[in-house]
Amino acid sequence: MDSLSLIAQARQHHTLTEEQLLQLLKDPHIDQALFNAADAVREAYVGNAVHLRALIEFTNICRNNCSYCGLQAQNATVKRYRMTEEQIYPLAQKAALWGYKTVVLQGGEDPFFTAERLVPLLRRIKALDLAITLSLGERPFEDYKAFKQAGADRYLLRIETTDRPLYEKYNPGMSFDNRLRCLDDLKRLGYEVGTGILVGLPGQTEDSLAKDLLFFKRFQPDMIGLGPFIPCPNTPLAHAPRPLLRPALKVMALTRLLLPDINIPATTAMEALQQDGRLQALQSGANVVMPNVTEGEERQNYALYPGKAAAAQAPQNLRLTLEQKLHAIGRHIGTGYGGHKQKDISVKF
Repeated sequence: MDSLSLIAQARQHHTLTEEQLLQLLKDPHIDQALFNAADAVREAYVGNAVHLRALIEFTNICRNNCSYCGLQAQNATVKRYRMTEEQIYPLAQKAALWGYKTVVLQGGEDPFFTAERLVPLLRRIKALDLAITLSLGERPFEDYKAFKQAGADRYLLRIETTDRPLYEKYNPGMSFDNRLRCLDDLKRLGYEVGTGILVGLPGQTEDSLAKDLLFFKRFQPDMIGLGPFIPCPNTPLAHAPRPLLRPALKVMALTRLLLPDINIPATTAMEALQQDGRLQALQSGANVVMPNVTEGEERQNYALYPGKAAAAQAPQNLRLTLEQKLHAIGRHIGTGYGGHKQKDISVKF
């Protein structure tokens, strides 16, 4: 079957085999048709609203040494910080005041932030009538359960790659099986679960990406976060080739065709590669944006990769700027919590 026919099939039935995915990933001539199909499926299933998540990056301390990450433990050039509850909570208050309905608490795998320390904070934030997304890495089942009982609604844990040898190469000391265990635990506990991958890792192939996409289809997450790999100074992959934006957009578009009603963020990494990268993503299947509301020096020091978009822009101005950009492409800011399939996330655990 020719590639355009495969796109039409995926748009209607939301299934593709590994061989068909490989054909589309390798075909350089059908990119725009693929993006257009993903955009049409996005509009049909989740509409023209773009859901905003207020991102609070509350610690850049991490125990891991992932080769692709600027926050890796061995990177001695990073100026480390750890916010207190009395620094984090006012940011959530401001986010609510600025009209956000979700906050994302994101940090490195910082052993200081035990469940006992985080649970009181989560309860305070939940009382602001905000949905809570956590991105805190691998945790024991009991921690995930405690967070859920305290009001957490969603959890983002990217698999980064389902190619086991590649995962083990770039995540030294970590267990691929434990990553899968964590994702399964989150699902069992009733979280809206997000996962995702990096596109463009050295050694990654189209075959790897096709298997990643089939993993998404089997796992049936509520959100998929896709970002291009960007080499970061002072890391083992600092001198790796800088990737192009288009492969990440292709994987995003295929994800939308396979999983038509999930949430897909347009990540800041896409804008780091290309000035209008996030807008391109929103026209290729994405329906979520996560503006960074972290303030002060910490905003600059959460350096996952160089060239982070909007790092110098005042958080209180981000929403208005985004609203103007969205209007220009026929989109608008969503007014609800923006859950997968509009789940009632206000219900207590």
